Amino acid sequence: MDDVRAGRPRERGYALDDLTIGMTAAYEHVVTEQDVVQFADISGDRNPVHLDEDYARTTRFKGRIVHGMLSASFLSTTIASRLPGPGTIYLTQNLSFRAPVRIGDLVEARVTVTEIIRDRARVVLKTVCRVGETVVVDGDALVVVPARG
Repeated sequence: MDDVRAGRPRERGYALDDLTIGMTAAYEHVVTEQDVVQFADISGDRNPVHLDEDYARTTRFKGRIVHGMLSASFLSTTIASRLPGPGTIYLTQNLSFRAPVRIGDLVEARVTVTEIIRDRARVVLKTVCRVGETVVVDGDALVVVPARG
């Protein structure tokens, strides 16, 4: 398994011919209060479970949780900046939200190449976000990867 561990995003993405099944890459981000507030402002999702601690304490989560789609967006970051990288276009993304993310959590978004459809320039990726050992988002994506050149 090839592990892409660039400290910084790649300037150029991998071409389709550079990819092999099992290649993996990750992106990590500590979620801040500012991230949650800005995501709420940008997305319009102002659900009080994300923004109002008093309300959120009355829910099954017993406190505020991060927007699921904010956590999932780190998968997009990984795909666009690490593997396959710049030039990659999303076609589909399936997501299952498994556990809540809290402000202050370190989220690791990891993608792994599971299938390459060379004649269509498509790649299937396993997509997982974790906080520690806990899977918080699980899914798969289908992307278009540019050819070399």
